[in-house]
Amino acid sequence: MKINQQKKTESDSKYSTIKKQIIKHYIHNGDSTIPALANELQLSIPTVTKVIDEMVTDGYINNYGKIETGTGRQPYAYGLNSDSGYFIGVEIKRNSITIGVINFKGDMIELKRNIPYKSENSIEALNELCKQICNYIKKSTIEKEKIINININIPGRVNSELGYSFSQFNFEERPLTEILTERIGYKVTIDNDTRAMAFGEYLQGCINKEKDIIFVNISWGLGIGLILNGKLYYGKSGFSGEFGHVTAYDSEILCHCGKKGCIETEASGSALHRIILERSQKGESSILSNRIDADKPLTLDNIISAVNNEDMLCIEVIEEIGQKLGKQIAGLINIFNPELVIIGGSLSQTGDYILQPIKTAVRKFSLNLVNRDTIITLSKLKDKAGVIGACMLARSKMFENE
Repeated sequence: MKINQQKKTESDSKYSTIKKQIIKHYIHNGDSTIPALANELQLSIPTVTKVIDEMVTDGYINNYGKIETGTGRQPYAYGLNSDSGYFIGVEIKRNSITIGVINFKGDMIELKRNIPYKSENSIEALNELCKQICNYIKKSTIEKEKIINININIPGRVNSELGYSFSQFNFEERPLTEILTERIGYKVTIDNDTRAMAFGEYLQGCINKEKDIIFVNISWGLGIGLILNGKLYYGKSGFSGEFGHVTAYDSEILCHCGKKGCIETEASGSALHRIILERSQKGESSILSNRIDADKPLTLDNIISAVNNEDMLCIEVIEEIGQKLGKQIAGLINIFNPELVIIGGSLSQTGDYILQPIKTAVRKFSLNLVNRDTIITLSKLKDKAGVIGACMLARSKMFENE
């Protein structure tokens, strides 16, 4: 009796793994026929047919009808059933959060941006985050029982596999994901904000079959997301991508990490903000001068808007930051020899004002043979990259092979 039970358990586990493989294939490749799927997964057609039939019955897969092949028997195309489940993505920004919902096929069906929220490392901020997510779900029009997973993007060092955040909300011994799941009432996963942006861009952005990609997130801080051979690279502890905290300058400017000389202190949104204030207070003219003189809050959005309205001081500073950043990206290109470097985050909204200095510095400081096949471009998803990536990670984390 025990032997039969063990065999049944092993069989269930095997088919569960195959189901995850099938869903993952459809996520990345779209609809396909059973023979094509069997060939891709290196499984027998009868095995795939059995599993697909079960998934159709369970409502996760749809039969989308016969495909015109021109010869012989016409096969049926199968794909994900968009209404079988929903995934929620939450992006934490400096002064707001953005929440989105995708269906099972990955289509964004709801999006609420700029929900007021003060991002800080406190119990109060964690309570407010949970409150805002719960309020959003309560008001959402989707079927609540079909919410499968919620993924939250958190800045800093995040071990998504174990569910711990070490830069923010690290108040208890148990995993943050366990606390959030308990508080919100749905399964919750977490990931680093820049890595999520890279994943969003990879699945729905400016990618054209490239598999080796560096996503540079220039927001208030500075980080990179790495996609190597088509897969997110996490590193041993999940902390890869801390590009902003590489020591590059001999200065006394203190980084928020507690060290001096980090790239982030000279090439980031926080650096842009500091330099604009310093130079304006020394008497340099800007369309922001009245705001600064009146001691009104100065945001990154204010500065980015000034750049795009051709304010000469802001343009000069953003170009200087682009040159500094390009020099450091040249080092990354020399090391990784990527196919694509994507410039994203808040400062990428200044367009060519930051992109062209980056490209110029990369050409100057990287090896010609290494950089000639690397494309450097702006994020296609812009300020939606993070929330799209959060939604996509909410889905993909549920179907990674064990």
